[in-house]
Amino acid sequence: MGTPSGADDACPRPDDLPDGLVVADREGIVTCFNAEAARLTGIAPHRALGRPLGDALPLEDLDGRPWWRVTDPYGGLAIRRGQPERNLLLPGGREILVAARYVRPTPRTAPVRVVITLRGTRARRRVERGNAELIATVAHELRSPLTSVKGFTATLLDKWDRFTDEQKRMMMQTVDGDADRVTRLITELLDVSRIDSGRLEIRREPLRVEDAVRRRVDALVAAGIPAERFVIRVNGEPPRLWADPVKIDQVLGNLLENAVRHGGGTVTIEVGPAPSAPSGPGSTAITVADRGPGIPEETMHRVFTRFWRGSGRGGTGLGLYIVKGIVEAHGGTVTVGRAPGGGARFRLILPPGVPSLLA
Repeated sequence: MGTPSGADDACPRPDDLPDGLVVADREGIVTCFNAEAARLTGIAPHRALGRPLGDALPLEDLDGRPWWRVTDPYGGLAIRRGQPERNLLLPGGREILVAARYVRPTPRTAPVRVVITLRGTRARRRVERGNAELIATVAHELRSPLTSVKGFTATLLDKWDRFTDEQKRMMMQTVDGDADRVTRLITELLDVSRIDSGRLEIRREPLRVEDAVRRRVDALVAAGIPAERFVIRVNGEPPRLWADPVKIDQVLGNLLENAVRHGGGTVTIEVGPAPSAPSGPGSTAITVADRGPGIPEETMHRVFTRFWRGSGRGGTGLGLYIVKGIVEAHGGTVTVGRAPGGGARFRLILPPGVPSLLA
């Protein structure tokens, strides 16, 4: 333990904190060095306590400059309240995230305490890696349709009179389809951003799920998918549901298109009351099952993560992540398992909800 115990049990002790904590007094002597600080730095608390801050916690910036000499918390600008979090280096080159707060009894007086928090860089690197992967995915997915659009429009503008009306129609239909791909990708990216930031807006209206399923199936049939590939089963009288019809249509579209593209055979959609649902009585269950190869057991836990595509699957890998985000924004749950025929089986449970005006 880096500090003496005996504080009230209602207050967390320094060693209980999830982040590293280092505190120096008005003389710059370390008075607190908690267990997480010891773990992150590899410095034992007894070697840090009672020593000057710069000696106990030697840090350098990424340019190799001594951090405490550069920032000078005790002799620097008297209006400075601290240092924002940034990457610094420990002896040996290990990176660590460091932030500092200068506690002054009154403005423009010397600090009576300097409080430093330490965090590992793994979480930040994971976020940065995810952002880099997102950028790479977007660039890849945009390149193909935009190249096609540019090629066809440039050809039409340059050689308009050489093409028949049928050829022009074919080219414009291709451009229209590629524009739809770009629009869908942009919509997915906006949805991912809103889900990640907790700003996904749900506008609830009365919704008959069985009708929403039939509309989505009809749209797929109109797009050329054989009607016999779909089986819709309505079990009993589905409960009354208040949900966002646009968002639920998006969820159904993602699940059905995945089932058609990757499942093969018949796609079975079941709608009905959800018995003993965690979300309470009156919940609605929607199940989408295909007869394809299914999802390997060892990867099922990753299905709803960003960029999961599975073996040999195309697309952005964002669709099921968005499905989960939309369903959870409604207060529901979505799970994946194995269908009786061996394919994938997705099950949604949606609570009855309330009108947006009452939410």
